[in-house]
Amino acid sequence: MKKYLAECIGTMVLVVLGCGTAMLVGCDAASGGGYILTALAFGLSIVAMAYSIGNISGCHINPAVSLGVLLSGGMSGKDFLCYVISQCIGGFAGAGVLALIFNLGSVKDMTGGFGSNGLAGVGGNAIAGLLVEIVLTFIFVINILGVTSKKASHGSFGGLVIGLTLVGVHILGIGLTGTSVNPARSLGPALVAAFSGNSAPIADIWVFIAGPLVGAALAAVVYKALEPKKN
Repeated sequence: MKKYLAECIGTMVLVVLGCGTAMLVGCDAASGGGYILTALAFGLSIVAMAYSIGNISGCHINPAVSLGVLLSGGMSGKDFLCYVISQCIGGFAGAGVLALIFNLGSVKDMTGGFGSNGLAGVGGNAIAGLLVEIVLTFIFVINILGVTSKKASHGSFGGLVIGLTLVGVHILGIGLTGTSVNPARSLGPALVAAFSGNSAPIADIWVFIAGPLVGAALAAVVYKALEPKKN
Protein backbone atom coordinates (compact mmCIF):
# COMPACT_ATOMS: atom_id res chain seq x y z
CA MET A 1 0.00 0.00 0.00
CA LYS A 2 2.87 2.39 0.69
CA LYS A 3 3.99 2.43 -2.94
CA TYR A 4 0.45 3.08 -4.14
CA LEU A 5 0.09 5.97 -1.71
CA ALA A 6 3.45 7.29 -2.89
CA GLU A 7 2.21 7.24 -6.50
CA CYS A 8 -0.94 9.11 -5.47
CA ILE A 9 1.03 11.79 -3.63
CA GLY A 10 3.58 12.11 -6.41
CA THR A 11 0.94 12.61 -9.10
CA MET A 12 -0.86 15.14 -6.93
CA VAL A 13 2.37 17.13 -6.53
CA LEU A 14 2.97 17.01 -10.29
CA VAL A 15 -0.47 18.45 -11.02
CA VAL A 16 -0.31 21.08 -8.28
CA LEU A 17 3.09 22.41 -9.34
CA GLY A 18 2.80 21.90 -13.10
CA CYS A 19 -0.81 22.79 -13.77
CA GLY A 20 -0.76 25.41 -11.00
CA THR A 21 2.11 27.22 -12.70
CA ALA A 22 0.28 27.10 -16.03
CA MET A 23 -2.81 28.56 -14.36
CA LEU A 24 -0.78 31.45 -12.97
CA VAL A 25 1.38 32.39 -15.95
CA GLY A 26 -0.74 31.29 -18.89
CA CYS A 27 0.42 29.23 -21.83
CA ASP A 28 -0.65 31.19 -24.92
CA ALA A 29 1.67 31.95 -27.81
CA ALA A 30 1.94 35.60 -26.77
CA SER A 31 3.40 34.55 -23.42
CA GLY A 32 6.47 32.58 -24.43
CA GLY A 33 7.89 32.93 -20.94
CA GLY A 34 4.87 31.02 -19.68
CA TYR A 35 5.94 28.06 -21.82
CA ILE A 36 9.33 27.90 -20.15
CA LEU A 37 8.03 28.39 -16.62
CA THR A 38 5.38 25.70 -17.05
CA ALA A 39 7.82 23.29 -18.68
CA LEU A 40 10.27 23.82 -15.82
CA ALA A 41 7.54 23.35 -13.22
CA PHE A 42 6.58 19.96 -14.64
CA GLY A 43 10.19 18.86 -15.04
CA LEU A 44 11.26 20.01 -11.58
CA SER A 45 8.23 18.24 -10.09
CA ILE A 46 9.53 15.01 -11.53
CA VAL A 47 13.02 15.69 -10.18
CA ALA A 48 11.66 16.45 -6.71
CA MET A 49 9.46 13.36 -6.60
CA ALA A 50 12.12 11.07 -8.10
CA TYR A 51 14.39 11.83 -5.15
CA SER A 52 11.49 11.70 -2.69
CA ILE A 53 9.49 8.61 -3.57
CA GLY A 54 11.65 6.95 -6.20
CA ASN A 55 12.97 4.46 -3.67
CA ILE A 56 9.41 3.63 -2.60
CA SER A 57 7.46 3.21 -5.83
CA GLY A 58 9.88 4.00 -8.62
CA CYS A 59 8.15 7.37 -9.08
CA HIS A 60 6.13 6.54 -12.18
CA ILE A 61 3.37 9.06 -11.31
CA ASN A 62 2.06 8.49 -14.83
CA PRO A 63 -0.05 5.60 -16.24
CA ALA A 64 1.91 5.76 -19.50
CA VAL A 65 5.19 5.22 -17.68
CA SER A 66 3.66 2.34 -15.72
CA LEU A 67 2.47 0.78 -18.99
CA GLY A 68 5.97 1.05 -20.43
CA VAL A 69 7.40 -0.61 -17.33
CA LEU A 70 4.73 -3.34 -17.43
CA LEU A 71 5.41 -4.17 -21.07
CA SER A 72 9.13 -4.23 -20.33
CA GLY A 73 8.56 -6.83 -17.62
CA GLY A 74 9.31 -4.50 -14.74
CA MET A 75 6.06 -4.86 -12.82
CA SER A 76 3.08 -7.17 -12.36
CA GLY A 77 -0.39 -6.67 -13.79
CA LYS A 78 -1.77 -6.18 -10.29
CA ASP A 79 0.74 -3.47 -9.48
CA PHE A 80 0.06 -1.80 -12.82
CA LEU A 81 -3.67 -1.61 -12.13
CA CYS A 82 -3.16 -0.29 -8.59
CA TYR A 83 -0.58 2.22 -9.78
CA VAL A 84 -2.94 3.60 -12.45
CA ILE A 85 -5.82 3.92 -9.99
CA SER A 86 -3.57 5.66 -7.46
CA GLN A 87 -2.18 8.01 -10.11
CA CYS A 88 -5.64 8.98 -11.35
CA ILE A 89 -6.79 9.67 -7.79
CA GLY A 90 -3.68 11.79 -7.27
CA GLY A 91 -4.31 13.75 -10.46
CA PHE A 92 -7.87 14.50 -9.41
CA ALA A 93 -6.75 15.43 -5.88
CA GLY A 94 -4.11 17.79 -7.25
CA ALA A 95 -6.63 19.55 -9.47
CA GLY A 96 -9.00 19.75 -6.50
CA VAL A 97 -6.31 21.44 -4.41
CA LEU A 98 -5.79 23.99 -7.19
CA ALA A 99 -9.52 24.61 -7.39
CA LEU A 100 -9.64 25.37 -3.68
CA ILE A 101 -6.62 27.67 -3.77
CA PHE A 102 -7.68 29.61 -6.85
CA ASN A 103 -11.35 29.87 -5.87
CA LEU A 104 -10.76 30.80 -2.22
CA GLY A 105 -8.06 33.28 -3.18
CA SER A 106 -10.02 34.67 -6.14
CA VAL A 107 -6.99 34.04 -8.36
CA LYS A 108 -7.56 34.16 -12.11
CA ASP A 109 -6.94 30.88 -13.93
CA MET A 110 -5.03 31.96 -17.04
CA THR A 111 -5.71 28.61 -18.74
CA GLY A 112 -9.46 28.69 -18.21
CA GLY A 113 -9.55 25.00 -17.34
CA PHE A 114 -7.25 24.20 -14.41
CA GLY A 115 -4.31 23.58 -16.72
CA SER A 116 -6.17 20.92 -18.70
CA ASN A 117 -5.02 19.89 -22.14
CA GLY A 118 -6.66 20.96 -25.39
CA LEU A 119 -6.37 20.88 -29.17
CA ALA A 120 -6.39 24.61 -29.91
CA GLY A 121 -2.72 24.56 -30.88
CA VAL A 122 -3.38 21.98 -33.61
CA GLY A 123 -6.48 23.69 -34.94
CA GLY A 124 -8.82 21.39 -33.06
CA ASN A 125 -7.65 18.39 -35.10
CA ALA A 126 -7.82 15.32 -32.89
CA ILE A 127 -5.60 13.21 -35.15
CA ALA A 128 -2.85 15.83 -35.09
CA GLY A 129 -3.16 16.07 -31.30
CA LEU A 130 -3.03 12.29 -31.02
CA LEU A 131 0.16 12.18 -33.10
CA VAL A 132 1.77 14.89 -30.94
CA GLU A 133 1.02 12.95 -27.76
CA ILE A 134 2.23 9.65 -29.21
CA VAL A 135 5.55 11.14 -30.33
CA LEU A 136 6.21 13.12 -27.15
CA THR A 137 5.30 10.20 -24.88
CA PHE A 138 7.49 7.87 -26.93
CA ILE A 139 10.45 10.20 -26.35
CA PHE A 140 9.71 10.53 -22.64
CA VAL A 141 9.11 6.86 -21.89
CA ILE A 142 12.03 5.48 -23.92
CA ASN A 143 14.23 7.90 -21.98
CA ILE A 144 12.89 6.55 -18.69
CA LEU A 145 13.39 2.94 -19.75
CA GLY A 146 16.97 3.70 -20.71
CA VAL A 147 17.80 5.71 -17.61
CA THR A 148 16.32 3.13 -15.25
CA SER A 149 17.89 0.15 -17.01
CA LYS A 150 20.28 -1.91 -14.88
CA LYS A 151 22.91 -1.22 -17.53
CA ALA A 152 22.53 2.56 -17.29
CA SER A 153 25.54 4.53 -16.06
CA HIS A 154 23.77 7.69 -14.85
CA GLY A 155 24.21 6.86 -11.19
CA SER A 156 22.21 9.15 -8.92
CA PHE A 157 21.49 11.61 -11.75
CA GLY A 158 18.68 9.52 -13.26
CA GLY A 159 15.90 11.64 -11.75
CA LEU A 160 17.49 14.82 -13.10
CA VAL A 161 17.84 13.36 -16.61
CA ILE A 162 14.19 12.28 -16.65
CA GLY A 163 13.03 15.66 -15.34
CA LEU A 164 14.99 17.53 -18.01
CA THR A 165 13.52 15.29 -20.69
CA LEU A 166 10.04 16.20 -19.48
CA VAL A 167 11.01 19.87 -19.69
CA GLY A 168 12.08 19.30 -23.29
CA VAL A 169 8.89 17.62 -24.44
CA HIS A 170 6.85 20.34 -22.73
CA ILE A 171 8.70 23.13 -24.52
CA LEU A 172 7.51 21.71 -27.85
CA GLY A 173 4.17 20.30 -26.77
CA ILE A 174 2.70 23.13 -24.71
CA GLY A 175 1.91 25.20 -27.80
CA LEU A 176 0.32 22.21 -29.53
CA THR A 177 -1.71 20.26 -26.96
CA GLY A 178 -0.62 21.67 -23.62
CA THR A 179 1.53 18.52 -23.33
CA SER A 180 -0.07 15.61 -21.56
CA VAL A 181 2.18 12.54 -21.97
CA ASN A 182 0.33 11.49 -18.81
CA PRO A 183 -3.35 10.40 -18.74
CA ALA A 184 -3.67 11.02 -14.98
CA ARG A 185 -2.34 14.57 -15.32
CA SER A 186 -4.94 15.22 -18.06
CA LEU A 187 -7.92 13.47 -16.51
CA GLY A 188 -7.80 15.18 -13.09
CA PRO A 189 -7.88 18.80 -14.32
CA ALA A 190 -10.44 17.95 -17.04
CA LEU A 191 -12.83 16.46 -14.47
CA VAL A 192 -12.44 19.37 -12.06
CA ALA A 193 -12.96 21.81 -14.94
CA ALA A 194 -16.15 19.95 -15.89
CA PHE A 195 -17.41 20.08 -12.31
CA SER A 196 -16.73 23.82 -12.40
CA GLY A 197 -18.86 24.31 -15.52
CA ASN A 198 -16.23 24.05 -18.27
CA SER A 199 -16.89 20.80 -20.11
CA ALA A 200 -14.61 21.56 -23.10
CA PRO A 201 -11.56 19.62 -21.83
CA ILE A 202 -13.61 16.46 -21.30
CA ALA A 203 -14.73 16.38 -24.94
CA ASP A 204 -11.22 15.58 -26.19
CA ILE A 205 -9.94 13.69 -23.17
CA TRP A 206 -9.65 10.46 -25.16
CA VAL A 207 -6.76 11.99 -27.11
CA PHE A 208 -4.80 12.55 -23.89
CA ILE A 209 -5.47 9.03 -22.68
CA ALA A 210 -4.97 7.08 -25.90
CA GLY A 211 -2.01 9.09 -27.21
CA PRO A 212 0.26 8.64 -24.17
CA LEU A 213 -0.63 4.96 -23.81
CA VAL A 214 0.13 4.23 -27.46
CA GLY A 215 3.37 6.20 -27.27
CA ALA A 216 4.42 4.33 -24.13
CA ALA A 217 3.64 0.94 -25.70
CA LEU A 218 5.70 1.83 -28.77
CA ALA A 219 8.57 3.00 -26.56
CA ALA A 220 8.56 -0.31 -24.67
CA VAL A 221 8.59 -2.35 -27.88
CA VAL A 222 11.35 -0.28 -29.49
CA TYR A 223 13.50 -0.18 -26.37
CA LYS A 224 13.21 -3.92 -25.90
CA ALA A 225 14.33 -4.43 -29.50
CA LEU A 226 17.28 -2.07 -29.10
CA GLU A 227 18.38 -3.09 -25.61
CA PRO A 228 21.71 -4.94 -25.58
CA LYS A 229 21.49 -8.66 -24.96
CA LYS A 230 22.37 -9.82 -21.46
CA ASN A 231 25.75 -11.47 -21.18
